[in-house]
Amino acid sequence: MKRHEARAKALQVLFQLDSTELSIEEAIEHVLEEQETNAFFEQLVRGTIEHKEKIDAALEEKLENWTLSRLPKIERTVLRLSVYELLYMQDAPERVVLNEAIELSKVYGDEKSSKFVNGVLSKFTH
Repeated sequence: MKRHEARAKALQVLFQLDSTELSIEEAIEHVLEEQETNAFFEQLVRGTIEHKEKIDAALEEKLENWTLSRLPKIERTVLRLSVYELLYMQDAPERVVLNEAIELSKVYGDEKSSKFVNGVLSKFTH
């Protein structure tokens, strides 16, 4: 599984976990079906969940005129996944993480999603 696909699948798992009572394993199994998992995908999913409170606190600081609970679920999920990668994983350049988040927003969100996600995430980069 390439990294782009791993990010998309991780987004799907996290999105499901945000709206259902599934366990992490059930959500992963549902999204991957028969596909093999990999370490990058697992780290994205489990790390985002493990650090969710700190990620949400960091996001709340950067959101202007918004609260995390008011955000559309897809934007909230993309932001959580990307902030986890920016803050806790050092293996991809910031611009790659931002570009991936923008692409995921374009695919899964609406026409305004990518601009919003880009605006918020740009506050995490230096």
